[in-house]
Amino acid sequence: MSFPNLTAVVTLLALLAYIWMGARVGGARRTSGIAAPAMSGDPTLERYLRVQGNTLEWLPIFLGSLWLFAHYWGDLLAAGIGLIWIVGRVLYAIGYSASADKRELGFIVQMIASAVLLFGALGKAVLSAIA
Repeated sequence: MSFPNLTAVVTLLALLAYIWMGARVGGARRTSGIAAPAMSGDPTLERYLRVQGNTLEWLPIFLGSLWLFAHYWGDLLAAGIGLIWIVGRVLYAIGYSASADKRELGFIVQMIASAVLLFGALGKAVLSAIA
């Protein structure tokens, strides 16, 4: 496979992970008995909502960086780092959903993956611009 096939697959997997997180919010709403638009009142629901919200906050950073990194560094490397980001988000979701103090590992994994993609793309873009 060549650019951008693997990056496209990872993009779609990241979006599926986000959909999964949204479905988990729906399940937590049913379990808690708290219907939309209410956003609070049950700590479990609030953690599920925070997982979904935090992931939405990171998606633009991740997706833009992923595609620019793939452009500058290659599809395979970008896709590999993108998969690490997804694993981090899933770890974050599972940990945070269980308890707020269990979110750190997943957050750190996805944050490092995002930083590599972002600064890797930025570095190559700057070097390309001045070369």
